[in-house]
Amino acid sequence: MNPLPSTPSTSLSRRRFLAGTGAAVASASVLPAGSLHGADAGDKIRIGLLGCGGRGRWITNLFQNHGGYEVAAVYDYFEDRTNEAGDQFKVPAGRRFHGLHGYLRLLEQPIDAVVIISPPYFHPEQAAAGVAAGKHVYLAKPIAVDVPGCQSIAASGEKATAANRVFLVDFQTRANADYQEVVKRVKAGQIGRLVSGEATYHCGPTFEKFRDYMKGREQDPEARLRAWGIDRVLSGDVITEQNIHALDVACWFIGENPVSASGTGGLARGFGTCWDHFAVWFQFPEDILLSFNSKQVGHGYDDILCRMYGIDGTVDTHYSGKVSLASRDDGYSGDTRGLYQTGAEVNIATFHRSILAKDYGNPTVPEAVRSNLTTILGRTAAYGKREVTWREMMATAEKWEFDTSGLKG
Repeated sequence: MNPLPSTPSTSLSRRRFLAGTGAAVASASVLPAGSLHGADAGDKIRIGLLGCGGRGRWITNLFQNHGGYEVAAVYDYFEDRTNEAGDQFKVPAGRRFHGLHGYLRLLEQPIDAVVIISPPYFHPEQAAAGVAAGKHVYLAKPIAVDVPGCQSIAASGEKATAANRVFLVDFQTRANADYQEVVKRVKAGQIGRLVSGEATYHCGPTFEKFRDYMKGREQDPEARLRAWGIDRVLSGDVITEQNIHALDVACWFIGENPVSASGTGGLARGFGTCWDHFAVWFQFPEDILLSFNSKQVGHGYDDILCRMYGIDGTVDTHYSGKVSLASRDDGYSGDTRGLYQTGAEVNIATFHRSILAKDYGNPTVPEAVRSNLTTILGRTAAYGKREVTWREMMATAEKWEFDTSGLKG
């Protein structure tokens, strides 16, 4: 069989969606209460939205379209965003919350589940509060911006399982049948022992709208929340906030923690604190090598891909594009166009079904923790322009801090 061609996606809806809505989400925490511990198939699950920006409202519309949910409460740090979502989903004024700690008031409302679509920095705190309040949790990626945050999410996932609650992390690729099929074939040995791979996330400028907005406001915490996508601490940097999609697929294929990483990168665009390009070399067990690079600059080429090479074949995957496998004896070809929406729709349906079926295995949590930590390993190596081991990263457990003292309670 001929070698597989490179097939960059021509409909990268995820990147274009982010470019259109920018960082319209803003901030902070979790939701509460109605006791749908077990429910009849006709019951609606009452959800509360955390993060009422562009993607928060977009995905909540998908929850509504599913038919099995009721949007019962909304929260965002910014009151204007809370009201925008409240008006869209017809949430009463008494169940619209804002301010840094508004999510705590949400926890007192009759909510069955929380949908957390806020800046990643706040995810561990919000998810922990949701689990502690007895809620099912639907969490956007990335799950955290640092190692302690990832550890917190891992603990929250375990607590959710122990408390008979569903905790789902929304990776669209893992919900896609074509991705699932090629992963199954690779793990069954169809391309032989894995030798090496490559993962990339190439897109153009995503957050240019904040170039002028942030001038003179670099130390203003509210401005940083508005522009969280170009803020390193709030987003985790682009390798964690966006590039995790490509690295998650690589981790899915390999199924192991990386041993070490070496990397480099930088900021060329001249605004924000996030880098706009990375290059990292990961070493995995059994001498599997993975090269990774990303860019968030320029025009003319967009693609999110992961390609793995085995001794007997190749698997080639593209977010919202072609997914294929070729070996000496067999092959597979699929097309994942529309994945940005269809993947979320599958996860929303799975979340609903898991709650009604009382399925509390929560398998997405440990996988999301591994992938998130992998991005942090690569980020740490790139920042230091040196080799960093997984063991060193976990032992250091660097914690990132965002000063909230200037924010409204």
